[in-house]
Amino acid sequence: MSTFVLVHGAWHGGWCWGRVTPFLREAGHDVYTPTLTGLSERGHLLSPLVGLDTHIEDVVRLITVLGLQDVVLVGHSYAGQVISGVADRCPDVIARRVYLDAFVGDDGERARDLLPDEVAHHWASSAEEQGFGWLVPVRKLSVLGVTEQADVDWLLPKLTPHPWKTYTDPLRLTGAGTEVPATFIECVDWMRVFRAQADRARQQGWPVHDLHTGHEAMVTAPKELAELLLECAKK
Repeated sequence: MSTFVLVHGAWHGGWCWGRVTPFLREAGHDVYTPTLTGLSERGHLLSPLVGLDTHIEDVVRLITVLGLQDVVLVGHSYAGQVISGVADRCPDVIARRVYLDAFVGDDGERARDLLPDEVAHHWASSAEEQGFGWLVPVRKLSVLGVTEQADVDWLLPKLTPHPWKTYTDPLRLTGAGTEVPATFIECVDWMRVFRAQADRARQQGWPVHDLHTGHEAMVTAPKELAELLLECAKK
């Protein structure tokens, strides 16, 4: 059996995978869902110093301290940057990287630069005008494809502003993680901010799967997402 480490994106916490984890555990896999420093229930640790390396180290420490092996490392959205950094630092224990509607960054690239221009401008303006220059306020969930009121009510109280530094820090890679097999899952029933990242994955020869839901797949299509993740674990 594999060990899944599911890494959330901006504004979220590890709790956001709560509808997916039962399917993975029922299939016999171990599952870990860390919350990154400064987010959600770890929001009391938020400061302007929290950056991309902080979040990479969060996950590296989880894997190394607990001695995890055969890890299927899943990163949603912003966490594509995180799992690329993690796989670069501990490639020997990572069985597969899975990018769920996520950034596929190269060495030196910033998440901000991987966003479409209009989205990057909106994020930067939001941080400057509403986030004291260093926080990105939570976006409207409808923009992300969450339209059911029950889902909005479950998500919204738990979401917290995200440190902008994680989007402006460059990803630093040695190349060690490139040998770890990778898969991309694109959520195609929304504005498809990560379409260019799916194309980048195809250019690198990765399997790319379409998932017919919005960006918050772990909330709006948990069973379908779990089935794809279980398929990834078999490869």
